[in-house]
Amino acid sequence: MTLIESPAVPETSAAERAERLAAAGAAWQERIAADASNAHLTYRVSGTGSGAVASEITAGRHRFLVDEPAALAGDDLAASPVEFALGALISCQIVVYRLYANALGIVVDDIAIDAEGDLDARKLFGIDETVRAGFNAVRLTVKLTGPESAERYDELRQVVDAHCPVLDLFANPVPTTVALG
Repeated sequence: MTLIESPAVPETSAAERAERLAAAGAAWQERIAADASNAHLTYRVSGTGSGAVASEITAGRHRFLVDEPAALAGDDLAASPVEFALGALISCQIVVYRLYANALGIVVDDIAIDAEGDLDARKLFGIDETVRAGFNAVRLTVKLTGPESAERYDELRQVVDAHCPVLDLFANPVPTTVALG
């Protein structure tokens, strides 16, 4: 599989962003009002092993590589699965911040988010079965710039935290099944 480089993200003005967010929100409201089952989405992603421990992932028309650092038997050709998980959290937060800032009339000039996740590798390597395999703590630092008060941005943060799908994945158990095919 040949990996495709990510295209450059086009510049978007605040007015263009607001128009796109409002149009998307209105379209989803209309779709769901017509039939509540339209709110149910299923995402499909597939992957195959490559190299030492890398994975070539296909998500729709997008393809990307996931790898591990050398210390975890990888070739360090791409971010690790847990780094992609934190990246997914950051990117979902950015989308939901933009969506709800627009919906609530809160001006946000820029958004930057840093994430840190603490993982205990003893479970991964079968050394201690009593510790959690995944992150035992995740910290997000959200930096919003714009003309609003700290209280207004905190109001926005609370709404985003309540509505962000990937934050929900991190914060709550998700029924998951695994089957060998």
